[in-house]
Amino acid sequence: MKLLSEQKALERLAKIKADFKAEIANSYEHRAKSCLTCETQGACCLDAHFVNVHISRLEAVAINDAIQDLPTEKQDTIYERIEAVIETYDLSSGDDSFNKTYACPMFEKGVGCIIHNSGKPVPCITHACYENADDLPPDELQHRQEAIIDDLNHRTYGKPQPDLPLPVALIRYRR
Repeated sequence: MKLLSEQKALERLAKIKADFKAEIANSYEHRAKSCLTCETQGACCLDAHFVNVHISRLEAVAINDAIQDLPTEKQDTIYERIEAVIETYDLSSGDDSFNKTYACPMFEKGVGCIIHNSGKPVPCITHACYENADDLPPDELQHRQEAIIDDLNHRTYGKPQPDLPLPVALIRYRR
């Protein structure tokens, strides 16, 4: 198997996510409540009993690159928040991270998701405030995208890459 350069893989990842975001927006989001009209904006992202987003190494690199585009002071604040989330919710222990939840450090009050346009993970693209369960995107759509991204990670790094809780992955793959 010929490996892809990380830069080429990041370009492909951006296209995969953009296409998926368009598919969700065109087929499902019109049935969801807009985040802008939510009485408690960010409640779903900051709900420590709900959030359990795992991302791949390549997604972590893309998000870290997006963070690096911000002013240094803002970067420092974000990484401090990420490290606090890891500690508060004990995300770095060897326990099964799929059974742990946390408040997302990428949400900033008054701003929203700081990576909304530049690195939003697949589970977050899929998620919206649907009042009717029949309006939700089928789980298979998200699973299909995650499988495509897993394959892209394998073709980039030469071996399967484990998905990690978003905060842990961001620290582990920070450049």
